[in-house]
Amino acid sequence: MLDTHHHLWTYSTDEYPWIPAGTPLAQDQLLPELEEATSAAGVTGTVAVQARQIVEESSALLEIADQGDLIRGVVGWVPLISGTVEQDLEQFSAHPKFVGVRHVLQDEEDEYFLRDDFHRGLSKLPAHDLRYDLLLFQRQIPVAIQLVDRQPELGMIIDHIAKPEARSGRVEQDWRKGMRELAKRENVLGVKFSGLATEFPDDDDIAPDTIRAYFEETLEIFGPHRVMFGTDWPVCLLRLESYRQWSDAIIDLTSSLSSDEKNLILRKNGETAYQLKS
Repeated sequence: MLDTHHHLWTYSTDEYPWIPAGTPLAQDQLLPELEEATSAAGVTGTVAVQARQIVEESSALLEIADQGDLIRGVVGWVPLISGTVEQDLEQFSAHPKFVGVRHVLQDEEDEYFLRDDFHRGLSKLPAHDLRYDLLLFQRQIPVAIQLVDRQPELGMIIDHIAKPEARSGRVEQDWRKGMRELAKRENVLGVKFSGLATEFPDDDDIAPDTIRAYFEETLEIFGPHRVMFGTDWPVCLLRLESYRQWSDAIIDLTSSLSSDEKNLILRKNGETAYQLKS
């Protein structure tokens, strides 16, 4: 199994003000913790994704990835709106494990999605053979479609199935409509089935039937060649007891599929989308 989405950090309140105090997130979550969690779940490879918007984050993740074979790819951050972003791209893309870039668009106003300087930076990624992770909320799907259409040469991967407004017992119609539109774009290489547990309101139970409904809808919309497994660990621990709880849930969700389809979702699609080296 390949976990296409997790984070790592050396915790401090200054660096991670969004992390709730007293939660499992409010502590160091580094390679030893990742190795323990993935080993228990039978996960043999991962893609580490940025959690801070500083270039030092990209360097730190690559240094950790170099300590072993578990982390096969890093999706980092570079200042895409900077006029000198090419220098950062030259530096990081030289590393074989640097496979993509992400900006936390979910925290930006809609106008940011269409900024010319942002798109100038995005347009430089294909020349460096890099992917772009698209992080957004359900309400941002319409403007995200415009972003995708402006960068037809850039391979993109949707994080956390675009963070639907999850409620027990139903699949959001606006989410379904928007995802169907995104799926029509050939440069949308895949979608990560991850992060859903933390999209349920705090006062709402995480309903297994709703998780299954979103999985089946995602699979129907994107097909088995574009859905990929991810955990969003350790953020998922805000609502789940363990890394393995989510990985076991995905194994169960894919249990009725063919062996080839399971292999695609649990490993191969992530390897293909991120062009991971063996």
